[in-house]
Amino acid sequence: MSRPQRIGPVPPSTPTGLSRARGVRHALPDDLLREASRRLSTIALLGAVLWIVGMGLGHLAYAWALGDPSALELRVPDAIAAVSVVLSLALFFYARRSDRDPRFILDLGLGYLVVTALALGNMFHWEPVTSHRAVEPMISWIGASCLMFAAIVPSTPGKTLIAGLLAASMNPLGMLIARARGTWDFGPTSNVLLMHYPDYILVGVAVVISVVVTRLGQQVIRAREMGSYRLGELLGKGGMGEVYKATHRMLARPAAIKLIRPEMLGESSAEAAKVAVTRFRREAEAAASLRCPHTVALYDFGVAEDQTLYFVMELLEGMDLETLIRQKGPLPAARVIYILRQVCESLEEAHRGGLVHRDIKPANIHLGRLGLSHDFVKVLDFGLVKSVVGKSMEHSIETGVGVAPGTPAYIAPEMALGEPVDGRADLYALGCVAYYLLTGRLVFEASTPIQMIARHLHDAPVPPSRRSELPVPAALDELVLACLAKKPEDRPPSAAAMARALAAIEEGGTWDEERAMLWWQVNQPEVARTASN
Repeated sequence: MSRPQRIGPVPPSTPTGLSRARGVRHALPDDLLREASRRLSTIALLGAVLWIVGMGLGHLAYAWALGDPSALELRVPDAIAAVSVVLSLALFFYARRSDRDPRFILDLGLGYLVVTALALGNMFHWEPVTSHRAVEPMISWIGASCLMFAAIVPSTPGKTLIAGLLAASMNPLGMLIARARGTWDFGPTSNVLLMHYPDYILVGVAVVISVVVTRLGQQVIRAREMGSYRLGELLGKGGMGEVYKATHRMLARPAAIKLIRPEMLGESSAEAAKVAVTRFRREAEAAASLRCPHTVALYDFGVAEDQTLYFVMELLEGMDLETLIRQKGPLPAARVIYILRQVCESLEEAHRGGLVHRDIKPANIHLGRLGLSHDFVKVLDFGLVKSVVGKSMEHSIETGVGVAPGTPAYIAPEMALGEPVDGRADLYALGCVAYYLLTGRLVFEASTPIQMIARHLHDAPVPPSRRSELPVPAALDELVLACLAKKPEDRPPSAAAMARALAAIEEGGTWDEERAMLWWQVNQPEVARTASN
């Protein structure tokens, strides 16, 4: 078995590649458990509906077939069905809550299976037997339910066996209760097993299904072990890959892992696939070289045995700026300045190292908590980062085949035209971000990406103060418009210069850590609360 290969300079203390923990049994992954608990809630709701519909139609069918209105009268089985409806709805409402422990919910599901089997077994054998009923082997709804639960609501084989045996025993129990009530004399006691042994056979099949599902879950966990990290829930998807929450297996350090799986490149041409790999290498190597606290930290990166490209980065608490504005609307000028100065610090380090981000946008700027600091900015996704040191044709070829640089709503004119770019292209995009934060609107709006790019090339932007519902200081208005200049030489010369200009703006009030923490306590208490633990 070949070992995974690193594709960049990574600290040697962090193991890389796909690690397999042999001989260790794992539970199902958390995201699969949560999905199973959601399926259980659906089954519980369906069960409630079937109890209601089944009993109602049963009364109508007997009344019509026998021509006896007394068949519509309520009996003990109706009370059993009513209790089953209440229990089914209770499980449905309990399991649909996202904050519940999925393992506990699945255990409740096994209990629900047994209780449902008890109801079915008693209902099936409740009515008096007025004529001789042959005691013949049969498969009941209880056996079918055991199979369904094993396949749809997975559990460990041991729990499946215990719950299945208890459930399958409810029919024999119902027969014994019927004989004790004097409603059915079925002969020797052994007939309870003769009649319902097929259900016990189905329990064995259910255990086999549980074993298969458990092994598949273990395979998923092993496949998700990237280096020293174990993948958990899916955090998001993008054009180039997926991002998962992860945990370091020895340090218990939370992280986020971005994956670019081979199948995501399978339908592309060989040339496009090489471009994607090159882009991944560039993202990892560039991010690894940056040390600014406002740039997302990279822990590890490499290629797994199945050729999945991955890199491990710090797990952030909070939200990106696009989500923030979409949920809360425009921000006050003082807070916008507070945020932009931190972004400038990240960009200044990259620009001094000869790197241009080229995809600065609200979705790539994260705002949240770091340590005891709130409204702490992290610049994300250096996937389009480009070295401007020794400009070679190789770089423009890489970005020209299959991968379009930038985002139309935030693209600098020179980038749209395919001209050489430097750090001032990022400042143009940052001006677009500032505009969005102040107004809640894009600088230019258009129905297609081409029209959007055309407006960036030719149209003059409306000052943000004229489109904002909040006051915008004149100096900030001018600075944003300067960033949006069509020619790079008309923009601030550097991110550091822009940061100094932002710091010099005195109008619009102040925003500091105290105000930031108060905002997070009110609007995102789960993030603010973590800081005090």
